[in-house]
Amino acid sequence: MASEVFMTDMSANWNRSVPAKLFDLFNALEPSAVFDSKDLIAIKIHFGEAGNTAHIRPQFIRKIVEAIRSIGARPFLTDTNTLYVGSRTEAWSHLNTAYDNGFTRDVTGAPILIADGLRGSNSIEVPLENSRHLKLAHVASDIQQADGLVVISHFKGHELSGFGGAIKNVGMGCASRSGKLDQHSNISPVVKQKKCVGCGECVHWCRGAAIELIQHEKTKKAKINSEKCIGCAECILTCRRGAISIQWNESIPVFMEKMFEYAKAVLKNKSGKALFLNFLTDVSPLCDCTPFSDRSIVPSIGILASKDMVAIDSASANLVNSAPGNAMSCLKSALEPGADKFRALFPDIDWNHQIEYAEQLGLGSRDFELKLIP
Repeated sequence: MASEVFMTDMSANWNRSVPAKLFDLFNALEPSAVFDSKDLIAIKIHFGEAGNTAHIRPQFIRKIVEAIRSIGARPFLTDTNTLYVGSRTEAWSHLNTAYDNGFTRDVTGAPILIADGLRGSNSIEVPLENSRHLKLAHVASDIQQADGLVVISHFKGHELSGFGGAIKNVGMGCASRSGKLDQHSNISPVVKQKKCVGCGECVHWCRGAAIELIQHEKTKKAKINSEKCIGCAECILTCRRGAISIQWNESIPVFMEKMFEYAKAVLKNKSGKALFLNFLTDVSPLCDCTPFSDRSIVPSIGILASKDMVAIDSASANLVNSAPGNAMSCLKSALEPGADKFRALFPDIDWNHQIEYAEQLGLGSRDFELKLIP
Protein backbone atom coordinates (compact mmCIF):
# COMPACT_ATOMS: atom_id res chain seq x y z
CA MET A 1 0.00 0.00 0.00
CA ALA A 2 1.34 3.42 -1.01
CA SER A 3 2.15 5.88 1.76
CA GLU A 4 0.84 9.44 1.68
CA VAL A 5 3.37 12.15 0.91
CA PHE A 6 2.05 15.71 1.00
CA MET A 7 3.73 18.45 -1.01
CA THR A 8 3.61 22.21 -1.41
CA ASP A 9 5.62 24.09 -4.02
CA MET A 10 7.57 27.31 -3.55
CA SER A 11 5.12 29.61 -5.33
CA ALA A 12 3.72 32.50 -3.26
CA ASN A 13 1.69 35.68 -3.62
CA TRP A 14 0.35 38.60 -1.57
CA ASN A 15 -2.32 36.42 0.00
CA ARG A 16 -0.33 33.27 0.69
CA SER A 17 3.33 33.03 1.70
CA VAL A 18 5.48 29.90 1.69
CA PRO A 19 5.61 29.83 5.54
CA ALA A 20 1.79 29.89 5.59
CA LYS A 21 1.73 26.99 3.12
CA LEU A 22 4.25 25.14 5.26
CA PHE A 23 2.00 25.52 8.31
CA ASP A 24 -0.87 23.90 6.38
CA LEU A 25 1.43 21.21 4.99
CA PHE A 26 2.55 20.17 8.46
CA ASN A 27 -1.02 20.16 9.77
CA ALA A 28 -1.98 17.79 6.95
CA LEU A 29 -0.09 15.17 8.98
CA GLU A 30 -2.56 15.74 11.86
CA PRO A 31 0.07 16.28 14.57
CA SER A 32 -2.67 16.55 17.22
CA ALA A 33 -3.40 12.85 16.61
CA VAL A 34 0.32 11.99 16.83
CA PHE A 35 1.51 14.04 19.80
CA ASP A 36 -0.13 14.63 23.18
CA SER A 37 -0.30 17.77 25.24
CA LYS A 38 2.86 18.24 27.36
CA ASP A 39 4.86 15.91 25.10
CA LEU A 40 8.51 16.92 24.69
CA ILE A 41 9.05 16.93 20.93
CA ALA A 42 12.54 16.82 19.44
CA ILE A 43 12.72 18.72 16.16
CA LYS A 44 15.77 17.15 14.51
CA ILE A 45 17.39 19.60 12.13
CA HIS A 46 20.82 20.41 10.72
CA PHE A 47 21.90 23.91 11.78
CA GLY A 48 24.45 24.16 8.97
CA GLU A 49 28.20 24.35 9.24
CA ALA A 50 29.78 27.80 9.59
CA GLY A 51 29.93 29.25 6.06
CA ASN A 52 27.14 27.03 4.74
CA THR A 53 24.11 28.88 3.34
CA ALA A 54 22.00 26.05 1.88
CA HIS A 55 20.61 24.89 5.23
CA ILE A 56 16.89 25.32 5.93
CA ARG A 57 15.93 28.86 6.89
CA PRO A 58 15.07 29.26 10.58
CA GLN A 59 11.97 31.32 9.67
CA PHE A 60 10.46 28.15 8.19
CA ILE A 61 11.18 26.22 11.37
CA ARG A 62 9.11 28.70 13.37
CA LYS A 63 5.93 27.58 11.59
CA ILE A 64 6.53 23.99 12.63
CA VAL A 65 7.21 25.12 16.19
CA GLU A 66 3.97 27.14 16.22
CA ALA A 67 1.97 24.18 14.95
CA ILE A 68 3.40 21.89 17.65
CA ARG A 69 2.89 24.42 20.43
CA SER A 70 -0.71 24.98 19.32
CA ILE A 71 -1.58 21.44 20.46
CA GLY A 72 0.06 21.96 23.84
CA ALA A 73 3.22 20.00 23.14
CA ARG A 74 6.69 21.34 23.97
CA PRO A 75 9.11 21.41 21.02
CA PHE A 76 12.87 21.91 21.10
CA LEU A 77 15.36 22.09 18.23
CA THR A 78 18.18 19.59 18.31
CA ASP A 79 21.12 18.07 16.50
CA THR A 80 24.16 16.01 17.51
CA ASN A 81 27.83 16.86 17.50
CA THR A 82 29.90 15.90 14.49
CA LEU A 83 32.49 13.16 14.25
CA TYR A 84 34.80 15.31 12.13
CA VAL A 85 36.45 18.44 13.53
CA GLY A 86 34.50 21.53 12.46
CA SER A 87 32.29 24.28 13.83
CA ARG A 88 29.83 21.77 15.35
CA THR A 89 32.29 19.36 16.97
CA GLU A 90 31.17 19.99 20.54
CA ALA A 91 28.13 21.72 22.03
CA TRP A 92 29.72 25.09 22.77
CA SER A 93 30.81 25.65 19.17
CA HIS A 94 27.70 23.91 17.85
CA LEU A 95 25.35 26.27 19.67
CA ASN A 96 27.30 29.33 18.57
CA THR A 97 27.17 28.14 14.96
CA ALA A 98 23.41 27.57 15.23
CA TYR A 99 22.91 31.08 16.64
CA ASP A 100 25.12 32.61 13.93
CA ASN A 101 23.00 30.87 11.30
CA GLY A 102 19.83 32.38 12.78
CA PHE A 103 18.50 29.53 14.92
CA THR A 104 17.82 31.63 18.00
CA ARG A 105 14.75 31.32 20.20
CA ASP A 106 13.59 34.77 19.07
CA VAL A 107 13.48 33.59 15.45
CA THR A 108 12.32 29.97 15.79
CA GLY A 109 10.24 30.15 18.97
CA ALA A 110 11.96 27.12 20.50
CA PRO A 111 15.06 26.44 22.63
CA ILE A 112 18.00 24.39 21.39
CA LEU A 113 19.46 21.28 23.01
CA ILE A 114 22.50 19.49 21.60
CA ALA A 115 21.20 15.98 22.01
CA ASP A 116 24.44 14.15 22.80
CA GLY A 117 25.80 16.67 25.30
CA LEU A 118 28.88 18.81 25.58
CA ARG A 119 31.36 16.42 23.97
CA GLY A 120 29.10 14.03 22.10
CA SER A 121 29.24 11.28 24.72
CA ASN A 122 25.70 11.44 26.15
CA SER A 123 23.98 8.45 24.61
CA ILE A 124 21.67 5.57 25.42
CA GLU A 125 22.34 2.06 24.19
CA VAL A 126 19.47 0.63 22.15
CA PRO A 127 19.51 -3.11 21.33
CA LEU A 128 18.92 -4.10 17.71
CA GLU A 129 17.32 -7.38 16.71
CA ASN A 130 17.56 -9.10 13.33
CA SER A 131 20.09 -6.58 11.99
CA ARG A 132 22.78 -7.49 9.48
CA HIS A 133 25.67 -5.62 11.09
CA LEU A 134 24.92 -4.11 14.50
CA LYS A 135 23.56 -5.51 17.75
CA LEU A 136 23.61 -2.23 19.66
CA ALA A 137 23.16 1.43 18.71
CA HIS A 138 24.34 4.53 20.60
CA VAL A 139 21.47 7.00 20.28
CA ALA A 140 21.81 10.60 21.49
CA SER A 141 20.21 10.82 24.94
CA ASP A 142 17.89 13.79 24.46
CA ILE A 143 16.43 12.34 21.26
CA GLN A 144 15.98 8.92 22.80
CA GLN A 145 14.24 10.43 25.84
CA ALA A 146 11.96 12.75 23.87
CA ASP A 147 8.28 11.78 23.63
CA GLY A 148 8.08 12.45 19.91
CA LEU A 149 10.24 13.32 16.92
CA VAL A 150 9.85 15.71 13.98
CA VAL A 151 12.60 15.20 11.42
CA ILE A 152 13.21 18.20 9.16
CA SER A 153 15.72 17.44 6.43
CA HIS A 154 17.37 19.50 3.73
CA PHE A 155 17.38 17.12 0.76
CA LYS A 156 20.68 17.32 -1.14
CA GLY A 157 23.51 15.30 -2.59
CA HIS A 158 25.85 13.40 -0.29
CA GLU A 159 29.34 12.08 -0.94
CA LEU A 160 28.81 8.79 0.92
CA SER A 161 25.13 7.94 0.47
CA GLY A 162 24.35 9.60 -2.89
CA PHE A 163 21.76 11.83 -1.30
CA GLY A 164 20.97 12.94 2.23
CA GLY A 165 17.35 13.06 3.33
CA ALA A 166 15.16 11.86 6.17
CA ILE A 167 16.79 8.43 6.52
CA LYS A 168 20.28 9.87 6.89
CA ASN A 169 19.05 12.66 9.18
CA VAL A 170 17.69 10.01 11.53
CA GLY A 171 20.31 7.27 11.24
CA MET A 172 23.45 9.39 11.24
CA GLY A 173 22.09 12.62 12.67
CA CYS A 174 20.59 11.11 15.82
CA ALA A 175 23.64 9.02 16.76
CA SER A 176 26.16 10.08 19.36
CA ARG A 177 29.83 10.43 18.42
CA SER A 178 30.54 6.76 19.11
CA GLY A 179 27.47 5.86 17.05
CA LYS A 180 28.76 7.87 14.11
CA LEU A 181 32.09 6.10 14.39
CA ASP A 182 30.20 2.76 14.40
CA GLN A 183 28.81 3.62 11.00
CA HIS A 184 31.86 5.18 9.34
CA SER A 185 34.64 2.87 10.44
CA ASN A 186 35.17 -0.65 11.70
CA ILE A 187 38.49 0.01 13.43
CA SER A 188 39.83 2.59 15.88
CA PRO A 189 40.99 6.12 14.98
CA VAL A 190 44.65 6.59 14.01
CA VAL A 191 47.33 9.03 15.22
CA LYS A 192 49.19 11.07 12.59
CA GLN A 193 52.69 10.92 14.00
CA LYS A 194 53.93 14.05 12.23
CA LYS A 195 51.26 16.20 13.91
CA CYS A 196 51.38 14.66 17.37
CA VAL A 197 53.40 16.67 19.92
CA GLY A 198 53.03 14.17 22.76
CA CYS A 199 51.01 16.49 25.01
CA GLY A 200 49.06 13.60 26.53
CA GLU A 201 45.63 15.25 26.45
CA CYS A 202 44.16 12.33 24.51
CA VAL A 203 45.57 9.91 27.10
CA HIS A 204 43.84 11.86 29.86
CA TRP A 205 40.46 11.90 28.06
CA CYS A 206 40.42 8.33 26.74
CA ARG A 207 37.62 6.50 28.58
CA GLY A 208 38.86 3.11 27.42
CA ALA A 209 42.47 3.61 28.53
CA ALA A 210 43.37 2.75 24.95
CA ILE A 211 45.95 5.51 24.36
CA GLU A 212 49.50 5.70 25.66
CA LEU A 213 52.55 7.81 24.94
CA ILE A 214 55.41 5.81 23.49
CA GLN A 215 58.89 6.82 22.49
CA HIS A 216 59.08 7.78 18.82
CA GLU A 217 62.54 8.81 17.66
CA LYS A 218 63.47 11.74 19.97
CA THR A 219 60.02 12.49 21.43
CA LYS A 220 56.98 10.66 22.75
CA LYS A 221 53.93 10.20 20.56
CA ALA A 222 50.43 8.96 21.21
CA LYS A 223 49.44 5.49 20.07
CA ILE A 224 45.96 3.94 20.11
CA ASN A 225 45.51 0.31 21.11
CA SER A 226 42.73 -0.83 18.77
CA GLU A 227 41.89 -3.81 21.01
CA LYS A 228 41.12 -1.50 23.95
CA CYS A 229 39.42 1.26 21.91
CA ILE A 230 35.71 1.54 22.77
CA GLY A 231 34.90 3.68 19.73
CA CYS A 232 33.79 6.85 21.53
CA ALA A 233 35.90 9.04 19.20
CA GLU A 234 36.44 11.64 21.93
CA CYS A 235 40.16 11.61 21.19
CA ILE A 236 39.44 13.15 17.78
CA LEU A 237 37.77 16.09 19.48
CA THR A 238 40.31 16.34 22.30
CA CYS A 239 43.36 16.72 20.04
CA ARG A 240 43.75 20.41 19.33
CA ARG A 241 46.34 19.80 16.63
CA GLY A 242 44.24 17.51 14.45
CA ALA A 243 46.66 14.63 14.94
CA ILE A 244 43.95 11.97 15.43
CA SER A 245 41.58 11.09 12.63
CA ILE A 246 39.00 8.54 11.58
CA GLN A 247 40.01 5.64 9.37
CA TRP A 248 37.28 5.94 6.74
CA ASN A 249 37.55 2.30 5.82
CA GLU A 250 33.95 1.08 5.74
CA SER A 251 32.57 0.17 2.31
CA ILE A 252 29.74 2.37 1.00
CA PRO A 253 26.99 -0.30 0.98
CA VAL A 254 27.89 -1.45 4.51
CA PHE A 255 28.08 2.17 5.71
CA MET A 256 24.57 2.78 4.38
CA GLU A 257 23.20 -0.41 5.91
CA LYS A 258 24.63 0.51 9.31
CA MET A 259 23.06 3.95 8.97
CA PHE A 260 19.63 2.40 8.33
CA GLU A 261 20.04 0.07 11.29
CA TYR A 262 20.72 3.13 13.41
CA ALA A 263 17.58 4.76 12.02
CA LYS A 264 15.65 1.69 13.14
CA ALA A 265 17.14 2.03 16.63
CA VAL A 266 16.25 5.74 16.85
CA LEU A 267 12.62 5.08 15.93
CA LYS A 268 12.30 1.99 18.13
CA ASN A 269 10.56 3.91 20.94
CA LYS A 270 8.90 6.43 18.59
CA SER A 271 6.39 4.14 16.90
CA GLY A 272 3.53 6.32 15.68
CA LYS A 273 5.23 9.38 17.20
CA ALA A 274 7.47 10.57 14.35
CA LEU A 275 6.78 12.96 11.45
CA PHE A 276 9.05 13.84 8.53
CA LEU A 277 9.54 16.91 6.34
CA ASN A 278 11.98 17.21 3.42
CA PHE A 279 12.93 20.58 1.96
CA LEU A 280 13.73 20.28 -1.75
CA THR A 281 15.18 23.79 -1.81
CA ASP A 282 18.74 24.87 -2.63
CA VAL A 283 19.47 21.24 -3.50
CA SER A 284 23.23 21.47 -3.11
CA PRO A 285 25.64 18.80 -4.42
CA LEU A 286 27.16 18.15 -0.99
CA CYS A 287 26.05 17.86 2.63
CA ASP A 288 25.39 20.93 4.79
CA CYS A 289 28.41 19.81 6.83
CA THR A 290 30.63 21.54 4.26
CA PRO A 291 31.70 25.12 5.17
CA PHE A 292 30.31 26.38 1.84
CA SER A 293 27.32 25.85 -0.43
CA ASP A 294 27.74 25.22 -4.14
CA ARG A 295 24.91 26.20 -6.46
CA SER A 296 21.84 24.00 -6.56
CA ILE A 297 21.76 21.02 -8.94
CA VAL A 298 18.08 21.73 -9.75
CA PRO A 299 15.74 24.68 -9.21
CA SER A 300 14.00 24.67 -5.82
CA ILE A 301 11.05 22.26 -6.04
CA GLY A 302 9.05 22.44 -2.82
CA ILE A 303 8.54 20.91 0.63
CA LEU A 304 7.31 17.38 1.37
CA ALA A 305 5.71 15.95 4.51
CA SER A 306 4.91 12.36 5.48
CA LYS A 307 4.61 9.87 8.31
CA ASP A 308 6.76 7.46 6.27
CA MET A 309 10.51 8.09 6.22
CA VAL A 310 11.20 5.80 3.27
CA ALA A 311 8.33 7.14 1.16
CA ILE A 312 9.35 10.77 1.63
CA ASP A 313 12.94 10.06 0.55
CA SER A 314 11.72 7.99 -2.39
CA ALA A 315 9.43 10.83 -3.49
CA SER A 316 12.18 13.41 -3.00
CA ALA A 317 14.67 11.49 -5.14
CA ASN A 318 12.08 11.04 -7.89
CA LEU A 319 11.18 14.72 -7.89
CA VAL A 320 14.80 15.86 -8.06
CA ASN A 321 15.58 13.45 -10.87
CA SER A 322 12.43 14.49 -12.74
CA ALA A 323 13.45 18.15 -12.66
CA PRO A 324 15.72 19.80 -15.25
CA GLY A 325 19.29 20.05 -14.00
CA ASN A 326 21.15 23.29 -13.59
CA ALA A 327 24.03 23.80 -15.99
CA MET A 328 26.86 22.58 -13.76
CA SER A 329 29.96 20.97 -15.21
CA CYS A 330 29.55 17.91 -12.97
CA LEU A 331 26.01 17.41 -14.23
CA LYS A 332 26.45 17.73 -17.99
CA SER A 333 25.12 14.20 -18.34
CA ALA A 334 22.07 14.96 -16.19
CA LEU A 335 20.60 18.18 -17.52
CA GLU A 336 17.50 16.57 -18.98
CA PRO A 337 14.45 15.78 -16.80
CA GLY A 338 14.52 12.14 -15.79
CA ALA A 339 18.30 11.88 -15.66
CA ASP A 340 19.82 10.56 -12.43
CA LYS A 341 21.37 13.63 -10.81
CA PHE A 342 22.86 11.73 -7.88
CA ARG A 343 24.62 9.11 -10.02
CA ALA A 344 25.96 11.96 -12.14
CA LEU A 345 27.42 13.51 -9.00
CA PHE A 346 28.63 10.23 -7.48
CA PRO A 347 28.88 7.53 -10.18
CA ASP A 348 30.11 4.85 -7.78
CA ILE A 349 27.29 5.22 -5.25
CA ASP A 350 23.98 3.41 -5.75
CA TRP A 351 21.58 5.63 -3.80
CA ASN A 352 18.74 3.17 -4.47
CA HIS A 353 20.28 0.98 -1.80
CA GLN A 354 19.06 3.51 0.78
CA ILE A 355 15.46 2.94 -0.21
CA GLU A 356 15.72 -0.82 -0.68
CA TYR A 357 17.44 -1.76 2.58
CA ALA A 358 15.43 0.70 4.67
CA GLU A 359 12.28 -0.90 3.30
CA GLN A 360 13.63 -4.37 4.16
CA LEU A 361 14.17 -3.21 7.74
CA GLY A 362 10.52 -2.20 7.98
CA LEU A 363 11.21 1.53 8.17
CA GLY A 364 8.58 2.32 5.56
CA SER A 365 7.54 1.81 1.95
CA ARG A 366 9.15 3.09 -1.23
CA ASP A 367 5.67 3.34 -2.80
CA PHE A 368 4.08 6.73 -2.32
CA GLU A 369 1.01 8.74 -3.28
CA LEU A 370 1.82 12.42 -3.76
CA LYS A 371 -0.86 14.87 -2.58
CA LEU A 372 -0.54 18.56 -3.33
CA ILE A 373 -1.25 21.20 -0.69
CA PRO A 374 -1.87 24.41 -2.74
